[in-house]
Amino acid sequence: MRKIIDLNDNWLFGKKLEGAAEAVTLPHTWNSLDGQDGGNDYYRGTCWYRRELSTEETAGERLFLEINGAAHTCEVFLNGEKLCCHEGGYSAFRVELTGKLKEKNMLEVSVSNEDSDRVYPQKADFTFYGGLYRDVKLISVPDKHFELLKDGTTGIKATPVVDLEKKTATVTVETWHNGESVDITVNGETKTVERTAEFVIENVHLWDGLDDPYLYTATARLDSGDEVSTRFGCRAFACDPEKGFFLNGRSYPLRGVSRHQDLKGKGNALSYEDHAADMAIIRELGANTLRLAHYQHAQEFYDLCDENGIVVWAEIPYITMHMPNGRENTLSQMRELITQCYNHPCIAVWGLSNEITAASAVNEDLLENHRLLNELCHRMDPTRLTTMADVFMLEIESPILEIPDINSYNLYFGWYLGELEQTDEFFDEYHAKYPDRVIGFSEYGADANPAFHSSCPEKGDYTEEYQALYHEHMLKMIEARPYLWATHVWNLFDFAADGRDEGGKHGENQKGLVTFDRALRKDAFYLYKAAWNKTEPFVHLCGKRYINRCEDRTEIKVYSNQPEVKLYVDGMLIGTQSGKTVFRFELPLLGEHLIRAEAEGCGDSMVIRHVSEPDESYIFNKAAASVTNWFDADEINPECFSINDTLGEIRSHPQAGAIVNQMMAKGASERGDVADAVKDNPALQRMMGRMTMLSLLKQGGADEESIRQLNRILQGIKK
Repeated sequence: MRKIIDLNDNWLFGKKLEGAAEAVTLPHTWNSLDGQDGGNDYYRGTCWYRRELSTEETAGERLFLEINGAAHTCEVFLNGEKLCCHEGGYSAFRVELTGKLKEKNMLEVSVSNEDSDRVYPQKADFTFYGGLYRDVKLISVPDKHFELLKDGTTGIKATPVVDLEKKTATVTVETWHNGESVDITVNGETKTVERTAEFVIENVHLWDGLDDPYLYTATARLDSGDEVSTRFGCRAFACDPEKGFFLNGRSYPLRGVSRHQDLKGKGNALSYEDHAADMAIIRELGANTLRLAHYQHAQEFYDLCDENGIVVWAEIPYITMHMPNGRENTLSQMRELITQCYNHPCIAVWGLSNEITAASAVNEDLLENHRLLNELCHRMDPTRLTTMADVFMLEIESPILEIPDINSYNLYFGWYLGELEQTDEFFDEYHAKYPDRVIGFSEYGADANPAFHSSCPEKGDYTEEYQALYHEHMLKMIEARPYLWATHVWNLFDFAADGRDEGGKHGENQKGLVTFDRALRKDAFYLYKAAWNKTEPFVHLCGKRYINRCEDRTEIKVYSNQPEVKLYVDGMLIGTQSGKTVFRFELPLLGEHLIRAEAEGCGDSMVIRHVSEPDESYIFNKAAASVTNWFDADEINPECFSINDTLGEIRSHPQAGAIVNQMMAKGASERGDVADAVKDNPALQRMMGRMTMLSLLKQGGADEESIRQLNRILQGIKK
């Protein structure tokens, strides 16, 4: 009989084995605070966890320790003897304790998130938390039992193949064990076999996404009493280069978000309740797909995706920078991801890498690594497609795009560089040049701090209003291109990136539609809710936090999934609009006003007021706001360089270029890993070269005096 005991209590923790004296409960990370406060100085090193094992806990014929998440390299010791080393911070692994137990037993686990040249991830725009941040368990089984060690296997694998015309599913169930035979049961039918059994389900009940995520169960039992089971879903996935994604034979455009697994104040040490709360927000949004970035997530969360009908992109943390010594680690992390997550019906694709060319050249070693990963995925799982997320400066002619079955691009036009319309142009060009390739939109977003506001938002101002405008454009762009197999907003939640210091916050990437603590939904969240949530009627007034406004006339914007919206000002109806998703009203701003929007069965209210001067607490980059007016009025000598010239024009002159390069190098030091991706990438440098110096300075948050000083210097250099 199998027995599972949680070992989450009674641990001692410290940076040295002999100093492990702080009592902690798992899940635990040592970077829950310093990994979220900025400065790129969070502790990356080795820490120790110690715990005694009681005789009650160690009872049983065969005993295995299961660690579900140890970031990123872990060594396990029992009574001073090293039992194993595991490299990879996001997958489960087990080690057998049988035959090594004494009357009293001390379990010691070292965990390290320090720099490495072989264990991914090492370079990326998120915090690499260290710790035993998922559950640890003891598993006791009979001598004859299902396999527990190989790549963290569950010991059972279910492969359904659906015939949509016949309305049947052929389900192959494979098991791994050391017994002589096994009883396998599916849908009320039991077969006794050596390892593998096949079942045919007539009138199959499909796993049908959000509409009906029906789950079957396969159970396997040995004569010894050891038993394992897995849920599975019968569904058919397909992609078409012109029509996008298909679920069970019908068009099913995948429209959703990406998710990191951390939370303000807790890091990545999440409870089941935290995972469930995140899923509730996803369901409220109405998304039907998730990109679980950039690593294997907790099994509890894949379970939630199965249960809620969310189609998932699952990937390994092969990200940003290819490491020649890391090939085996990419393959082992992919083996573990597929082995441990194979039975989840929610998973549609395996992701090979993310933005891997951001800080690495496309050379033969990198290409071969991807070919090996692609081959591994198809060997282990012929039923799913492979994909990868391509960094936005990767040329569309690159040979790496030919390796996975399908591709997606991470594009940030309109935020980091360029203009919003360049996203439309990019996909139009790609689709025209490669009409037989399947392409998607794997990342897009703009940072927003809900404290900052503007009636004239622009790129780089970190206002809630610019983020909303950005996503309005992207939503229209996506809806006009049904061939995009999947689109994923970056990101659902703000998340920790300790190297960042921008937009009024330290250590956070603020592209989330929801704040890091999950307490506040930004306006852009409700844009997507209006477009995707078909079950909950609602209206949302944008700009609730933008109370003090100094314009004489102001725009009131409403997001709703209803076809008609009424707007009331101080109790008086001032307009009714019919439309879709976005509704705009303009009204005079005379004093303090109560604004209310109403649609069929729902409403929303807010207060705004007229003020004589701009509220400076709403402005992140006060220098940029003032420089716009100053620069328009200032007298510029066109025969000399100025901040109105493009970066490329300025860099073409040795003296002017040297000055600008020196200034930009200083600014890049405050941008964390993002800046490194820019520095060494020719394609990205070409994009930046087409932008004016003023635009780059404003987006970078330069103060007014620095901008004035640079302009004075450039005005002294003749073209």
